[in-house]
Amino acid sequence: MHEALPIRKIIHVDMDAFYASVEQMDHPELKGKPLAVGGGGTRGVVSAASYEARKFGVKSAMSGVLAGRLCPELIFVKTRFERYKEISSKIRAIFHDYTDLVEPLSLDEAYLDVTENKKGNPSASMLAEEIRARIFNEVGLTASAGISINKFIAKVASDYNKPNGQKTVTPEEVLAFLEALDIRKFYGIGKVTAEKMYQKGIFTGVDLKSKSLDFLEQNFGKSGRYYYYVVRGIHNSEVKPNRIRKSLAAERTFNENLSSEIFMLEKLEHIAEEVSETLKKK
Repeated sequence: MHEALPIRKIIHVDMDAFYASVEQMDHPELKGKPLAVGGGGTRGVVSAASYEARKFGVKSAMSGVLAGRLCPELIFVKTRFERYKEISSKIRAIFHDYTDLVEPLSLDEAYLDVTENKKGNPSASMLAEEIRARIFNEVGLTASAGISINKFIAKVASDYNKPNGQKTVTPEEVLAFLEALDIRKFYGIGKVTAEKMYQKGIFTGVDLKSKSLDFLEQNFGKSGRYYYYVVRGIHNSEVKPNRIRKSLAAERTFNENLSSEIFMLEKLEHIAEEVSETLKKK
């Protein structure tokens, strides 16, 4: 079994309510208040919510109208992507003080392979603590971290003690940790898949582990193989510093539904041009 578990030391760092936390840092009067980034207006969508807003059920990708109903005191602020990119670059600079094997997933999270690291510190847990402390002291924001032998477990673990916490899953703890895990906590299992798993009697990692590879492939297609191996702690994907971008998009939300086909095509052309220009720049 140990041959299938390469002992890497992976840290997954995930900023806590990143966009909302940046806004609260830049505007101290917003600290401690329920805040939504984006989402204003009748057709707005919430990009991020502060922890104070999350207590009311407000979350990202929710319509601003629904968010406002759930939390009447909710404060909406406009997104400022340039500012978030600026803060993100400072955080990534900290990561690179420890290792060049940094794989950003988005502006607010990244994997770090610290098996061999610039500090010569064999403790990935201590490195994660130091990185989080530096982010707080140098940038002013809190981060959570998961530490384990592969990317999958590190990502699941980073959500364990949020916000402003960390969780280490040692090689000896991996299998017990995964067996006890709620199926909804598995990275890569969304709401629809979780519901399907419930119908098949799969509620935790140990239930998932009891199913054969054939069963999982028959019921969940290609993903079935992925589920079969990750629940056994096997996930050999390396931290890739130069991640290949697989998609690029542009979008527009209109205040009212568009009913004219000519008007739609005109707007679609503008959006297509925007994607084209971005592709040329990249």
